[in-house]
Amino acid sequence: MKTLLTSIALFAAIGCSVTVASAAEESHDLAAQATHAIAGNHFPVIKPEEQSWSFAGPFGKYDKGQLQRGLKVYKEVCSACHSMSLVSFRTLEDLGYSEEQVKAFAAEYEVQDGPNADGEMYNRKAVPSDHFPSPFPNHEAAAAANGGAAPPDMSLLAKARGVERGFPQFIIDMIPIVGGYQEGGPDYIHALLTGYQDPPAGIKNPDGSEYKVSEGTHFNPYFVSATSLKMAPPISADQVTYDDGAPQTVDQYSKDVAAFLMWAAEPHLEERKRTGFMVMVFLFIFTALIYLTKKSVYANKEH
Repeated sequence: MKTLLTSIALFAAIGCSVTVASAAEESHDLAAQATHAIAGNHFPVIKPEEQSWSFAGPFGKYDKGQLQRGLKVYKEVCSACHSMSLVSFRTLEDLGYSEEQVKAFAAEYEVQDGPNADGEMYNRKAVPSDHFPSPFPNHEAAAAANGGAAPPDMSLLAKARGVERGFPQFIIDMIPIVGGYQEGGPDYIHALLTGYQDPPAGIKNPDGSEYKVSEGTHFNPYFVSATSLKMAPPISADQVTYDDGAPQTVDQYSKDVAAFLMWAAEPHLEERKRTGFMVMVFLFIFTALIYLTKKSVYANKEH
């Protein structure tokens, strides 16, 4: 029995040592990657991992449950700083909400309208035809409230942001049906929201000095423009309450809001993919008919 316990303790110690060594190696690798990225001024330090999305691929479709959760995350977290000015409330019916639910949702917001009979602007409750209002009156106010950098509008963020996959993946992406990777935006958003961490020791500036995170910024190796950004980690576990029993983790929140932003940027994705598939089928049949016609016309026939 004593021998067995000793063996178990030994294996546990070895396992712990391997884990610590692995973590140290990963930290060293990240420091080396960050140093290289800073020297070459090319970011992100780490490319986002490709996630599994319901809307990926030629036959992908949006998961309405996920989109509704993503809307909730946007409303309770992101909308405090980020606008979504190109998205109207009425399009939320595509997420599975009824007309009455959309009206009630829109009425929770106020939008500026006018001028009235006196030539003055006024605020009123939003209606489904209105767009999501901005949390700030103008770009300058948004920048002043966020350390000099105005938060970007999120309407097209999932299509505007992303990281190139590079060689050889981009060749595969050009092949119809098989390729067509278009989830770079959601992958990037998910990676950014889950990628906040303390900078590892050993990062060097081009002049050899020790790297330090700029005051008022936060280290994130997935940020596409630098090693750190002014936006603090925006979300934490259990911050948003889900009604469908989905995990209330940072990873799940990030996936849900990334999927929602993909829908906001491309609400007609499913229709586009259906149309594209029908076009491919038509072209295949048309090509076959042209080939058979050509074969018949140029065949050696007896007269």
